[in-house]
Amino acid sequence: MATLTTTQATPSLLAGVVIIGGTVIGAGMFSLPVMMSGAWFFWSMAALVFTWFCMLHSGLMILEANLNYRIGASFDTITKDLLGNGWNVVNGLSIAFVLYILTYAYISASGSILHHTFAEMSLNVPARAAGFGFALLVAFVVWLSTKAVSRMTAIVLGAKVITFFLTFGSLLGHVQPATLFNVAESNASYTPYILMTLPFCLASFGYHGNVPSLMKYYGKDPRTIAKCVILGTLLALVLYSVWLLATMGNIPRPQFIGIAKEGGNIDVLVQALSGVLNSRGLDLLLVVFSNFAVASSFLGVTLGLFDYLADLFGFDDSASGRFKTALLTFLPPIVGGLLWPNGFLYAIGYAGLAATVWAAIVPALLARASRQRFGSPTFRVWGGKPMIMLILLFGVGNAVVHILSTFNILPVYQ
Repeated sequence: MATLTTTQATPSLLAGVVIIGGTVIGAGMFSLPVMMSGAWFFWSMAALVFTWFCMLHSGLMILEANLNYRIGASFDTITKDLLGNGWNVVNGLSIAFVLYILTYAYISASGSILHHTFAEMSLNVPARAAGFGFALLVAFVVWLSTKAVSRMTAIVLGAKVITFFLTFGSLLGHVQPATLFNVAESNASYTPYILMTLPFCLASFGYHGNVPSLMKYYGKDPRTIAKCVILGTLLALVLYSVWLLATMGNIPRPQFIGIAKEGGNIDVLVQALSGVLNSRGLDLLLVVFSNFAVASSFLGVTLGLFDYLADLFGFDDSASGRFKTALLTFLPPIVGGLLWPNGFLYAIGYAGLAATVWAAIVPALLARASRQRFGSPTFRVWGGKPMIMLILLFGVGNAVVHILSTFNILPVYQ
């Protein structure tokens, strides 16, 4: 294993797994059952596993290219040097768009779920105010340091995994085979809706902004960083699979049409599941889990955006430098969250479109250019040119699907 170049004591593997897992497993998972209800369980699982495979390897391709540059170099530095200014502008716009819109989505999601949580306590806190307060708290943690984000995410992710299995252990006990196999709709058609699921799957495996952050944390140690990425994304895949089984095994397929019509926000899905559970204790666990899910993704996504903006504008790591970066990171999405508090599903969908550039197409091009220039002596993703082509096709295919769905060319389950 390569020697770490950081000055601090060697960070644990768990810290990196927590940053990746915490970023991936978040509020995006709440969009999955709603957007996958057309394709239903088995086809949705196939789409999920395929997306995980492609997103895992595209993240490792970013690592491969990043290792040839100084610690702290993020996408702006790497893309400009390897692919030129044109690609750097396109990539920079897609990164900023994805991370900003996901930050906005999590402010929207946190507002709705906190409003629902306070309502359970007979308190009327407006969704806008709840989202604003939560965003300020996350901004403070991100401003402190990467270590503060890692520690806070570790606490939140630990609590989330515990409440996840407590809640969905019970939900799994309620799974009805007739509901899961959709016996009521004997002539149902699923395959026309598979393509629609892909952009949402892609958005639900977004962690790529954290790869340069991990190199700042571990130094040039590709084996450890790769393990963090593999274990963090695998944890997400397992939890998503259980989540789909628990929701689609309890809520009949036609009921998801109504959930989508209400905007598909987290509180609507939580209420639908609460009706299935019919248990005050489990209802409370579901609400607690929802809060932790939003918090962990919020922390991870904003850390990636924070480090990207610091590299782009050359802000230093002093308290004043981090304050400037924090202002740039949080102010635009907070304003968006106050003006449009219910845009969660739309935001996740558009993030999937822009993320195809940054999380699939550009990583494949970076890996190819890195091999041509440096030979990638430290670390190389397996699969050679065919793997690069697969990731490129995956990215382009996702973009095409999103554009087709925007023009209502693809069938929608409604």
